[in-house]
Amino acid sequence: MIIIVMGVSGSGKTTIGKLLADSLDWEFSDADSFHSPENVEKMRCAIPLSEADRMPWLQDLQTAIKHWLQENKNVVLACSALKDSYRQFLVLDSDGSANAKGDRIKLVYLKGSYELIQMRLQERSNHYMSEKLLDSQFYTLEEPLDALCIDVAQPPQIIVQNIRTALEI
Repeated sequence: MIIIVMGVSGSGKTTIGKLLADSLDWEFSDADSFHSPENVEKMRCAIPLSEADRMPWLQDLQTAIKHWLQENKNVVLACSALKDSYRQFLVLDSDGSANAKGDRIKLVYLKGSYELIQMRLQERSNHYMSEKLLDSQFYTLEEPLDALCIDVAQPPQIIVQNIRTALEI
């Protein structure tokens, strides 16, 4: 199974994703590590990524997901996946046909208020994503209709337990 933990920067994708993966004894992967150095530099300089910037990143993520599914790996992937089109792309095979998603890919949306996320970003250090991009993150966000929606105002351990309970894992 692949669990994609999605949301805006600062919503806790990496923190929750790692805790969830550890609690399940699964592999954890962070979509940030799939970004090119050029994309990272743009984000560090508070320059929003273009669709052209994102496409190679999405293609690499799609390939990784397909590979994990083929190998029957259990992986928690932290990935912003802000637009519905990005989420749909991630679960398609490289030839554009529908992936054998079924119950093998679950989407968990970490939802928080702008004020809470802004406060978290201001307190965060050692991350390249500029807090100045928060407006563009919320502007770009298309909230998923087909995801488990989790309130990020709760403590991380409670969030992980709520995810496990809801997904029955």
